Amino acid sequence: MVLENFLPIASVLWSHIGTVFLFFFLFILIADQLRNRKPRNYPPGPTPLPFIGNIFHLDATQPHIHLTKLSDHYGNIFSMRFGSLNTVIVNKYSMVKEALIGQANIFTGRPNNDVLKRIMNCQGVTFNNGYSWKQQRRFTLSALKYFGVGKTSLESSIMEEYEFLHKTIMDTNGVAFDAHYFINNAVSNIICSMVFGRRFEYTDQRFLNMLSLLSKTLKLQGSVWIQLYGAFPNVMDLLPGPHKELFSCFEQVRAFIKEEVNKHYEDWDLSSPRDFIDCYLNEIEKRKDDQKAGFHEEGLHYSVLDLFVAGTETTSTTLLWGFVYMMKYPEIQEKVQIEVDTVIGQSRPPNIDDRANMPYTNAVIHEVQRMGNVVPLSVPRMTTENTLLGGYFIPKGTQIIPNLTSVLSDESMWKSPYLFDPQNFLSIQGSFEKPDAFIPFSAGKRSCPGETLARMELFLFFTSLLQSFNLCPPVGTQINLDFKFGMTLSPKPFKISFTPR
Repeated sequence: MVLENFLPIASVLWSHIGTVFLFFFLFILIADQLRNRKPRNYPPGPTPLPFIGNIFHLDATQPHIHLTKLSDHYGNIFSMRFGSLNTVIVNKYSMVKEALIGQANIFTGRPNNDVLKRIMNCQGVTFNNGYSWKQQRRFTLSALKYFGVGKTSLESSIMEEYEFLHKTIMDTNGVAFDAHYFINNAVSNIICSMVFGRRFEYTDQRFLNMLSLLSKTLKLQGSVWIQLYGAFPNVMDLLPGPHKELFSCFEQVRAFIKEEVNKHYEDWDLSSPRDFIDCYLNEIEKRKDDQKAGFHEEGLHYSVLDLFVAGTETTSTTLLWGFVYMMKYPEIQEKVQIEVDTVIGQSRPPNIDDRANMPYTNAVIHEVQRMGNVVPLSVPRMTTENTLLGGYFIPKGTQIIPNLTSVLSDESMWKSPYLFDPQNFLSIQGSFEKPDAFIPFSAGKRSCPGETLARMELFLFFTSLLQSFNLCPPVGTQINLDFKFGMTLSPKPFKISFTPR
């Protein structure tokens, strides 16, 4: 009897609880829609899902290609939402130029999301903003120049490192191997000589581990897990997944940098800076009364990390793409070697002055950069005030993705936008010419500060290797152009044989 009386009561209670939950769900759904309501004349785009936005509308394996295809439907400026982060994707050269150069002051911000807060704390140069960013960038450019960037004196350091690389490759006796870490180490040693005042041996496991961690973090940063963390940081902190590995990798890299900085304290001489770290320590002393500039030990760690990522991964990845394309198109490799033999010969190493007399080789290197497309979505920007772009209203604080993939394959700007063709950089007379749409280092006030260094490294390493070796795939293998997407776009692991010429 008691049970019979209880059942109707329980049924009514569950009905009320269900109604409460339904109203609560409808309330937060309406709140989400109101919070993320688009302003008038905002760029069009695919309809976002409640709470998560367009995270699962994007092909995580090749988002740069997917976003470029979406522009065919929505136009060169369209919007998406990742969690609660409103994002505008800018496509094609004309629109990217208008944003990054035409409105340079407005598009200089960096988004301040929870992922960046966790791994970079919005310090250093790349992800910093406002007054601190200006001071850090000015100092970094000045220090790099002091240690040779932009000067021919740096050429000798690059060629000295090439000699170490050449010997290491010769020791392989022409047997095919994965060249990733050798190239990564060689390129990184150039920035190491400026940052730490020394290079690292190719057998240094501690340093190799750090390079491996850097590569892993850049790959993880492009995953959907990181997008989810940016949308739901409190929830994702409770869950296992690759996002935890990303944070762990960054902490380990930072520990390596901190250890190197601590070594500098032991014999640091304020009057005689040996490298970037010494210069930064001096700046900390000078700027004690200017806390907003961000010169302190933690800022030093992040500035060094910025230099490593910019000075190691992008250039070494471009060289790896160069190997892939030279193996894919041996006839182009042969033409480069003919020009190298004609202009330089075999009796001396290349120098940077040779570049002006080697239009075909220069064109091939630039085409590797264009087709390799190492930073396909650039580094996100953020608007610092309300603006109009392409006739659309873009509110202050909107994340901007300059789609460099669409720029480097813009049909209106390239002779052969979808083919590997050095003619994209050659005039009818055969002289080198660089189209305006060649902006792999981005453009405007946030363009890569290491562009000059990267261009010098690419030319000297590339020509030196092709002067000394034929680049061949293992017997019986086919060369493909498969890639791994992350913050950088890298070729999938491959083996290569360096056969002495």
